[in-house]
Amino acid sequence: MSVKVKLHPYLRKFAGGESVVEVSGHTVAECLGDLEAKFPGMKQQLLDEQGKLRSFYDICVNLQSSQTDPLSEPVKDGDELLIITVIAGG
Repeated sequence: MSVKVKLHPYLRKFAGGESVVEVSGHTVAECLGDLEAKFPGMKQQLLDEQGKLRSFYDICVNLQSSQTDPLSEPVKDGDELLIITVIAGG
């Protein structure tokens, strides 16, 4: 199974400058595990100490944001994950 991950520009430095990488997994969490195996330290950038997605990131599957926990979202062969930063302010 192959899933493409499109990385936010800030995260590219942790992936050797790559903007798109291929990973495998059946859920977003499994894909992030594979991403970590390929690029150690990436998971630390994305997840907090409890293993939850940091509040300033969102992960979309095929451009659709999760309405629940993005890490539990299922993925299939050919899907694309987009890791974006969430901007807030007043």
